[in-house]
Amino acid sequence: MRVKRYVVDSMPDALQKIRTDLGKDAVIINTKEIRSGGFLGMFSKKKIEVIAATDSAAGSGQPASGKSATATLAKPVAPAATSLVNSPAAATAYGMQRDREREAQPALSFPEVPDVLPPSPPIQVAPAGAQPASVSSRAKEDTLLEEIKQMKEMMQKLSSQRMPEAAQDPVFMELERRLLDQEIDSQMVQELLARVAEEAEAEGVPATEEFAVRSLRTQLQTLLQPQGGKGIASDTRIAHFVGPTGVGKTTTIAKLAAEQVLKHRRKVGFITSDTYRIAAVEQLKTYATILNVPLEVVFSPLDLNKALENLKDCDLIFMDTAGRNFRNEMYVSELNALLQSGGKSETFLVLSLTTKYKDMKAITYNFSKFKLDKVLFTKKDETDSYGAVVNLIRDFGLQTSYIANGQSVPDDIEELNERQLIDWILEDNTHE
Repeated sequence: MRVKRYVVDSMPDALQKIRTDLGKDAVIINTKEIRSGGFLGMFSKKKIEVIAATDSAAGSGQPASGKSATATLAKPVAPAATSLVNSPAAATAYGMQRDREREAQPALSFPEVPDVLPPSPPIQVAPAGAQPASVSSRAKEDTLLEEIKQMKEMMQKLSSQRMPEAAQDPVFMELERRLLDQEIDSQMVQELLARVAEEAEAEGVPATEEFAVRSLRTQLQTLLQPQGGKGIASDTRIAHFVGPTGVGKTTTIAKLAAEQVLKHRRKVGFITSDTYRIAAVEQLKTYATILNVPLEVVFSPLDLNKALENLKDCDLIFMDTAGRNFRNEMYVSELNALLQSGGKSETFLVLSLTTKYKDMKAITYNFSKFKLDKVLFTKKDETDSYGAVVNLIRDFGLQTSYIANGQSVPDDIEELNERQLIDWILEDNTHE
């Protein structure tokens, strides 16, 4: 008589291990959901404990005719299994196993699990030649899948009936609330907090709010670490600005152009292809008049070369593009034809912080298939949630550039400060 305990992620894993270790005649005595790992009762992982047994003498016997090893293993209530479970040796071994479990895990409380799964209809084995082998095999596989499904449903029922766990640490609960309120991806929040718990355990110190905030700050700084210059490079000839409708591309161009003219003394020119929106050309023409810079309008990619030739004396050319539904990849492909230009260029994706991250992600994904250098965020003054910046950098690895916080030209724009962004996310004003 051999009794063995397995801790696995799923029942198929258990069946495979039992069959390998104990043979095709092994039966499942008991299944139970447990939790392992974690810190202070948090972040533990769900596992399934399976106890199986086999009669040592059964391994030498010949299998019954017409029964596959898989079907035998998946039927814990077969007659042989019933007699084995009811034997004194099995009962003694199983009782000792249960005693060891109670001593090892006093803090966990689970409802009792029946020793054997409910009876399933026996597999009807047709006489030889009555049906093709493939049909018989398929029937056995269907029966096995149905039994596995029953096991899964039992695990879900146990999980729903499980006693509530100990309350989470209030420090972690508060930080989790802050991060989720900032709309940081829930999976990333769990990863960040798990790292905090690991660091506290490794250093042997309590996970106080001060320690947790310091750890989160370090993790976010590492994630947001810029890979290069944020502003427009000194040798850039053409700066393209792309993005969906209503994010403020034209106003952003006016702010940056004013900075280049007044601060860096560069000769600037404008190109716009935004002929879809009413008065869009007039808006940029007004800024061009104020800054005393030339403006060219292009209606198709064929007009672009002529516009660039007319602005060949400019040090830097700002190109405004039409805002479209760039969640549609077709529009992105059309716009990409306008971004093919000679000389060093940079493409800025302009996104509003008031946009849902799901839409941000779809837009960025479509643009990332083409040339995309930096991301610029607008409308900071219209929201208190900044987690989308963290999500976008984590998912696409983009270089940040500017952040706009109002409509005043040229004042309401600055290079994104990662330390300040983390303060906003953590609601920490001590670094401002």
